[in-house]
Amino acid sequence: MRIVFFGSPDTAIPSFFKVEEAGHEIKLVVTQPDSFSGRGRESSSSPVKKASLDRNLPVYQPQQIRKAPNALEIIQEAQPDIIIVVAYGQIIPSSIIYAPPHNSWNLHFSLLPKYRGAAPVQWALFKGEKITGVTIFELNEKMDEGDILSCLEVPIQPREKAYELEARLASLGSELLIHTLDNIDRIKKTPQDHSQATYAPLLKKEDGKIDWTKTSSDIENQVRAFNPWPSSYTFINNKRLKILKGEKIDGLVKNCIPGQILSINQFGIQICCGYQSVFQMQICQPENKSAMDAVDFSHGARIKAGDLFK
Repeated sequence: MRIVFFGSPDTAIPSFFKVEEAGHEIKLVVTQPDSFSGRGRESSSSPVKKASLDRNLPVYQPQQIRKAPNALEIIQEAQPDIIIVVAYGQIIPSSIIYAPPHNSWNLHFSLLPKYRGAAPVQWALFKGEKITGVTIFELNEKMDEGDILSCLEVPIQPREKAYELEARLASLGSELLIHTLDNIDRIKKTPQDHSQATYAPLLKKEDGKIDWTKTSSDIENQVRAFNPWPSSYTFINNKRLKILKGEKIDGLVKNCIPGQILSINQFGIQICCGYQSVFQMQICQPENKSAMDAVDFSHGARIKAGDLFK
């Protein structure tokens, strides 16, 4: 099949490769514009663009595809049978969605209708879900509301971080995508039950602020969910501290204040949380410093039992 592929980050790469390996012809790649960062304002291309250029594939990078006056014309010139979308990062107008004979499909990293939106993996972990999966659905004008074509359910592994789960789902999703393409003429479309929908909005930096009145299980989920971005963080001595790794500790403590350091030993920093639960910080990152063992941080910062994270 002739395909126009929409995608940008690393999570789109497994599907990009699988489409090629399966013998489909990628006629055009649509990806996010290059970004500019650092003091020298150096240009950085998306992983999908880099992979496309390595294969001498044509690349289109509209600033806003909804407003680009020639976007539909450029895509129609590629004469696609179908558009495949994996983590593109922009809302696609209906004129483009319905342009190919088989319309447009999207690979989403949740079991729709749960966790519609930009950050399904992170919010599923944050909410403590035990099961997630991937869904291939047909795009329409609304966000993640199109008919389901296929899906695959998988368990979330204990202590699995967001970037680990996302990579695993990207790989599984690429295989499901090819299987679904192979059966394109036999697929039964299933409308979503919108009454069961939940949402996974774009993450903000402030989402990472730890509330120590929550349970240690909640905080462990948050640390896993927001690694590497926006990261989970707290403050001590008026300085910001990222928590990169930690876990809940079995058992309860009495008469402690949420955020209070209970003890420091070779395993980490034990912190009182809501409902008398305990969280053990293992790896952290102080402001303007590299990640380090939490115990080493405690020595350098001169913190002790009784001190408070806020």
